[in-house]
This record gives sequence, structure tokens and C-alpha cells, in this order.
Amino acid sequence: MSNILIVDDEQDIAELISDVLTDVGYKTTIANNGYQALDLVKSNKYDLILLDIMMPGLNGNETCSKLRELTKCPIIFVTAKNTINDKVNGLDIGADDYITKPFEQKELIARIKAHLRRQNVNNETSTTKISIGDITINKENYEVTKNEEKINLSTKEFELLYYLMSNAGETLSKEQIYNSVWQTEYGDIGTVAVNIKSLRKKIDPNEEYIITIWGLGYKFVKTIK
Repeated sequence: MSNILIVDDEQDIAELISDVLTDVGYKTTIANNGYQALDLVKSNKYDLILLDIMMPGLNGNETCSKLRELTKCPIIFVTAKNTINDKVNGLDIGADDYITKPFEQKELIARIKAHLRRQNVNNETSTTKISIGDITINKENYEVTKNEEKINLSTKEFELLYYLMSNAGETLSKEQIYNSVWQTEYGDIGTVAVNIKSLRKKIDPNEEYIITIWGLGYKFVKTIK
């Protein structure tokens, strides 16, 4: 049974999400603020975290950054903040997905299932290491380095980069990337572009590796000139 941490200062919303997830077989724990969430993660193992942004004291963005130092489990923002900048910022600081309130219960459950499924696949995958140019991705320890310096990526950014590097030299459409990395029928395919932007900012600011093929999709180059 997967164990999910729900972090939201609005008790009624946290309890609603907890009831929905309990009904489909998940174990849940509620934290009403960021500090409580950090304490819980230090002493318990969670398979996935749902995190609000607008919380007093330690807001969701700050909490997410600190959680990333403690766990690599998927983190999904569930928040009323819905601008593209909010979403990009959330992904930049370590979140794997972003759902805006109000949300459809079926979509929330589907996204949680997709992230847990991908997490389980990653945990079961044997050692796989890919190096292109000065970037190396290692599935054994879930580590990415550039020029031998470690790059901190969210779970979804890691999966996206691994998929791109595994198919280096091939032009991949947004649909291919979304279906392979997110593996869910719900959600917005535009999240691919948002995650590409976030990944580039962290590992490829000059766009030497991840090339946009206009009208077609994206390509990770095979060799760097």
C-alpha cells in the first residue's frame, strides 16, 4: 500500500483529498504546514507528496526545496496558483507535477497512479548509464552530472532527460514524450514544453543538447561539436 503525505493548511481540503485517496486504497498522512511536513519526512518514508503552495510560515515553494534535500519521491503541487510562471517555478524547484484547484478527483487519482507506476519502474530498473558530451545520467543511483558536477533534478525531469538521452538523435514529438514519460490519459500535453524549459534551465541553458525541431518536437543530440 502506497503511503502519501498531504500538505495543506486548509484542513477541510486536506481531509477531502485524504478521503478520496483512502477510498481507492492509499494510506495517507496530513501535515498542516511545511514545518510539520519536513519533520514527518525525516522520520517516515512516503511514496508521494501532495503539496499546497499558499501556506503561512513556510510556503509550498520553500517546503518543496527543503523536501528535495530529504527525499526523491514524486512531489505534486496541488494549488490555486495557476499561471504559467507559477507552474514553471514549481517544476524548477523540484516538483514533478502541478495540479490546479479546483481539480477533478479522477484526474488527481490518475496522476498519482502514473507517478507511482513510474517510480516503481525506476526502482526496479537495472543499472543504466548514458553519457553524451559532458552530461551523464545514471539510473542506478538516480544521479545526473554535467562536467562531473551533480545536477539536482526532480523525478519527472530525470525521467524526461533519461527518455531524451535514451533516444538521442531521434526527433520526438510532444505526444511521444508525453505518452512515454507521463503515461496517463489525463492532463495537458503542454506540460511537456514546461518541463523541457525547466530541464534546459538546469542542465542546458545554451540549448546545445536539447534541440527544438519546429513543428515536430524535440531532439537530444548524439554528439556535441
